[in-house]
Amino acid sequence: MRGFKNKPVARTVIEAIIESAKRAPSSMNTQPWHVHVLTGSPLEELRRRNMEEMVGGAKVKRDIISHGEYQGVHRTRQVDIAKKLFGAMGIARDDKPMRQDWVLRGFRQFDAPVSLVLTYDRVLDPGAVCHFDLGALCYGIVLAAWDRGLGSVINGQGIMRSDIVREVAKIPEDEVIMTCVAMGYPDDGFAANAVRSDREANSDFVRFVGFAE
Repeated sequence: MRGFKNKPVARTVIEAIIESAKRAPSSMNTQPWHVHVLTGSPLEELRRRNMEEMVGGAKVKRDIISHGEYQGVHRTRQVDIAKKLFGAMGIARDDKPMRQDWVLRGFRQFDAPVSLVLTYDRVLDPGAVCHFDLGALCYGIVLAAWDRGLGSVINGQGIMRSDIVREVAKIPEDEVIMTCVAMGYPDDGFAANAVRSDREANSDFVRFVGFAE
């Protein structure tokens, strides 16, 4: 979901979502995650400052190591979904103002009424295991939210400036900011919400070893 109703989400609903999602598996049951839930004026400050910094040409400052620009097949898939989204929103290829506006929406976490900032314990760096664990929690949050009528978008653009996120949300230095989940009640009239990304055929990425033909 990339378009949301201007409708608040009750804390009790968020608590129920997290109660379900925290059953996600983690390595050796370490449960290395933390969730910082923002709404109201703190969220408005975070998205405003994040957007202003990025528009002003500030460098990305994320806690986690980035892979850089996508290349090859990964870039192709990125472009494919962008074409679908722009097509649904009526944004022409040469319409720079509207394309820029779309980028700004990402920096603003798509104006969702709630943002869940996901972090993990810094003592576990470096290593991909805690990243995997946090991914499981994140997906659990998205599914539990959907089950309660809420839409989500996992939104790395919203925390391009982790230093601002840390300051506004008062996140301790011993936690690493990984990503955020923008969440709210879906706006059914927002065209991009109807867009569905394609998935590769199983035969393109799955191998079966030891099975009878």
